[in-house]
Amino acid sequence: MLKNKCKMDRKLHCPKRLIKRVAPMDYGIIEKYQVLQTQAREEVLQVFGNGELDFDGLNCLQVVTMTLYESLLQYPPLTTLIRDVNEDIVLGELSLPFGTLISLPVILLHHDKEIWGEDASKFNPERFKEGLSSATKGQVAYFPFSWGPRICIGQNFAMLEAKMALSMILQSFSFELSPSYAHAPQSIVTMQPQYGAPLIFHKL
Repeated sequence: MLKNKCKMDRKLHCPKRLIKRVAPMDYGIIEKYQVLQTQAREEVLQVFGNGELDFDGLNCLQVVTMTLYESLLQYPPLTTLIRDVNEDIVLGELSLPFGTLISLPVILLHHDKEIWGEDASKFNPERFKEGLSSATKGQVAYFPFSWGPRICIGQNFAMLEAKMALSMILQSFSFELSPSYAHAPQSIVTMQPQYGAPLIFHKL
């Protein structure tokens, strides 16, 4: 199924449709750090060459995965989660009665220096080198797809699709931000670049 999808998209000879499949913020970040873009491309070419992608190979992409994890840390799709307490509960020193609305500020947790260190607000994919558990020090502090029984059921598919789209682009193109790009992330339902993310692609 995945191989057939790859064949279909390769006929496009253009990344325009693929761009829509990965948050533009991810492209902007990886372009900003050209060394990281080179490392990600070398990894993709080492695993797949210029051939078709496959599921097992996508799961072996450490640099690409770390980059996506860090993108979601710095710019989570939802900046705040709202939950309704459905029974009286004591959480640490807090007593939460039934019906209480709880607001979880994801963007603040993702930039908390006590959790992530002094470089919490700096783009550093290396923090995920040993995996999510190591990066969070075993704490529940990473919420790009929510958490618990209401975690996004599409998170694995979303990550797989993002890896696939980014890998296919890295196989055939290098890219850089357009001079017209203005970094202005904003939250309108989901996090997105206020003025878009215009890119310049160069065929390899």
